Amino acid sequence: MANNWFLFGLLILLFLITRKWLASAFRRITKNKNATLKRKLMVRQILLMSHLVAFIIIGSMVLGIDYGKFIVFLSSAFAVLGIALFAQWSILSNITAGILIFFNFPYRVGDTVRIANKDFDLSGMIEEITTFHVLIRHADGNLITYPNSLILQTPVIKLKSNHVKPPEEEEHNE
Repeated sequence: MANNWFLFGLLILLFLITRKWLASAFRRITKNKNATLKRKLMVRQILLMSHLVAFIIIGSMVLGIDYGKFIVFLSSAFAVLGIALFAQWSILSNITAGILIFFNFPYRVGDTVRIANKDFDLSGMIEEITTFHVLIRHADGNLITYPNSLILQTPVIKLKSNHVKPPEEEEHNE
């Protein structure tokens, strides 16, 4: 039993070291990101909570919680959580896409883009990238709200100028 407490102490030390490293790495990555403070804090919170949950699970196993009972508990909790979130899959997918966009999206606030769509002119300047959607200001002043999960699945074209011409004008100029 004393050996378990020693391992648990080492695990806490490892937790503190990796937490500090994770926070430092996140600061370095977000330093050059053109994102709002609110968005940076949201991604940081999700990252740190995932880190905490992982260490809680490992710590409970180190302290000798019965593995079989622990797995039954986890599977029951995930089943309940899965059923509760099944109806909300689009919200969950938009949050996940929002985190992916934060780290890997090649466009920033202020860029002028066109989302490939044959039915509508989805072009304009990116005004904000939030947890659930990207806000694009069209040249006519209208605000387009486009879900994060869809923007990852749709081709996005970065336009050279900040002036977006309506499609009719572009056709006449060619």
